[in-house]
Parts: sequence; structure tokens; C-alpha cells
Amino acid sequence: MIMPAISYKRHRFPPQIIAHAVWLYYRFPLSLRLVEEMLLERAIVVSYETIRRWGKKFGPDYARRLRRKQPSRDDIWHLDEVVITIAGRKHWLWRAVDQDGYVLDEIVQNRRNTKAAKRLLTRLLKKHGVAPKRMITDKLRSYGAAKRQVMPDVEHRSHKGLNNRAENSHVPLRKRERVMQGFRSPGSLQRFVSIFSALRNLFVPPRSKRSALATHIHRLQAMAEWKAVTVVS
Repeated sequence: MIMPAISYKRHRFPPQIIAHAVWLYYRFPLSLRLVEEMLLERAIVVSYETIRRWGKKFGPDYARRLRRKQPSRDDIWHLDEVVITIAGRKHWLWRAVDQDGYVLDEIVQNRRNTKAAKRLLTRLLKKHGVAPKRMITDKLRSYGAAKRQVMPDVEHRSHKGLNNRAENSHVPLRKRERVMQGFRSPGSLQRFVSIFSALRNLFVPPRSKRSALATHIHRLQAMAEWKAVTVVS
């Protein structure tokens, strides 16, 4: 499906500045005020509140347009959940990553049970179209119960030591959470992680590309795709 072009009409700042501000905020552990200061250093006077509105308006559209990794039946899904407190209440961010650390999906839920695990697996299958070769989780029994209902033929390994990849994937978000001093609502958290992880998927090279040259080439290609998606020459 061909998406309509991104419209920057009625914005007095050019697309290059809008896209650059959104990229800075979601790509690096920066607060809105720090992004405001970095733009000011370039003689671009824009308020942090305007940058927040740009991220809210354009961020989801950018994320939807970024190229996604092609799913494979040989993929290994690593699933984990992390608690995030919002306005004094606990919520759970359920995340799935593959063998390369690529974020497959994330969903914010207020429960840590079989129903929540089943919802994540159902979303993953619908989104990717194929089941993985193997699923790896920690010892939470809800994963096994949900797997038996959603994809009973998939191998499931439940061992905390095998699931470091999923657990490590929470670290960048935890850093952002501290910079942002928490999230205001489950909806704002869901919106943020969908954009944040889409940019990480684009710019962070797979684990197989660890040489300096491969990393450099990967980031150049990522930047070229980002400019194409944001319609910035």
C-alpha cells in the first residue's frame, strides 16, 4: 500500500529542521529542552513544546514508513516484560526481539498474566505473518500457557539465562525514562516506544555487523533512508 506524502503545510519551519529535531529527540537520550538548546546553537529558535508537538504529530508517521525487517521461519523470538510505574500505578511493557536484537513489537498492558502474554503473541503473528523457529522467555509461566493456545508447534525454551537479549533491550528505554522523568500515561508510553524502537531498529546495526567499517556503512544507509522517509533532501 502506497502511503500519502507527508505534508508539512502550515509549519513555518522547513521540513529539514522538523525532521532533524524529531530525530535528535528519539534517537539520543536527550530531553526536549536539550534538543531546544542544540537547535539554538545552530541559530534555530524553537521552543521545547513545539518540538514535543512535532514528535507527536510526525513521529508515528515516520515510524510507519521505515523499512521493516523481513520475517523468517528461522527467526528466534526473545520475549520479556518490564514494569514501568506511571502516576503511581504499575504497568507492564511486553517486548519481543529477534536473534539480532531487532525489536519486533511492544505493547503496554496493566497485567502480567496469560491473557497479556497471549495478546502479545497474537499481535506478533498477525504483524509478521509467520511463526518463529523458537521462542525464548524467562520462567514466567504465562508465556508457556499463551504459546500453547496461539502457536503450539513452536519450540519454547524457558530459562532466564538464555533471555539476556530481551532483557538487554530494555536498557535504552530505561535510560530515556530517567531523562524524561517518567511517562505521563500508558498511551504516551506506547506512542513513544513505537517511534523510539523504530529508529533504533534503523540506526543500530545488527549484532553480526560489528566491524567499524560495517557499522559506518550501516549508519550511512540508515541516514539515507531516514531522509527519504522524512522527505528531506
